[in-house]
Amino acid sequence: MKQPKRATIYDIAKKLNLNPSSVSRALNHSRNISTATRELILKTAEELNYKANSMASNLRKGHNRTIGVVVPRINQNFFANVIAGIEEITYQQGYNLIICQSNELAAREIKCINTLVNQDVSCIIISVSADFESDDHLKNIKEQGISLIQFDRVADELDTFKVTNDNESASREAVEHLIAEGYKRIALLEGPQNLNIFRQRKAGYLKALRKNGMPVIPELIVENAWTKDLGAIATRKLLGLPNPPDAIFASTSDFAALGVLEVANEMNISVPRDLGICGYSNESFTEITTPMITTIDQHSTLMGKTIAQLYFQELDSVTNGRKDKVVNIQPELIIRKSTLKSKI
Repeated sequence: MKQPKRATIYDIAKKLNLNPSSVSRALNHSRNISTATRELILKTAEELNYKANSMASNLRKGHNRTIGVVVPRINQNFFANVIAGIEEITYQQGYNLIICQSNELAAREIKCINTLVNQDVSCIIISVSADFESDDHLKNIKEQGISLIQFDRVADELDTFKVTNDNESASREAVEHLIAEGYKRIALLEGPQNLNIFRQRKAGYLKALRKNGMPVIPELIVENAWTKDLGAIATRKLLGLPNPPDAIFASTSDFAALGVLEVANEMNISVPRDLGICGYSNESFTEITTPMITTIDQHSTLMGKTIAQLYFQELDSVTNGRKDKVVNIQPELIIRKSTLKSKI
């Protein structure tokens, strides 16, 4: 069935025998038109079921009230909460969001960016994908005159606003907690080292060990164990060692920590008595596992609000050129039963 033609200001003007510019002024509540004419135009617009084309209007004004967000995975609690935080602020400002998912693929991330650029969004907010290598597509955003804000996983060298966590100190605190609970051989599940956040978390792990006079054992560090399945594979490898770890810090994600817990249960290993488990991100399921999983809360909703506020502050001419381009949000260690060995 053919869709009815959408009414335009030209249809209203033709019906009333007025200039389109007069109709436009009335619809935009300009004072440069008589009250009687404005009321007639508004009444006719209602009769014709006229709807303003906000995108066209924004383009004419040189500004699109739409912001693009690119995240690795929408179905992770951390990214979902960041988006919710962004949306809470942008909604108050009358902005819309276009949300894209890279699925941890650089090629898909580039396509997302190109789509958003072609949509002429006013700002792009991004956390880069796992196989991120080049920042050329991010530089293109700035070259197109579009604002760019990075969060969580960022290209360090690129001069943009960045909203991050203090990953290193959070990881150090988590490992020091495990040490305080009496764990002696603490393994690390690390993420792709091309991403800044995983390098920082590894640095925190190493600092905690060295600060407490514990050796760094290479066989207890497993690379790229950052999903549930990879976490499970890494755990079987670690627990199969002649001298296995008595704690595993899944610095990559709570999903990896869940993989650790499932393998421990399969092998009848008592948690936390024989194996301590700590994850990262405070996914909702960490509160309903048995035992509940110790994790690190990144205050993701606050991060999202902070990101959006940065953009609107930048729009304000009073704060243009602000120098503090990196905002660091302190994560919080949430201690639960999976690491409380001393309480048994």
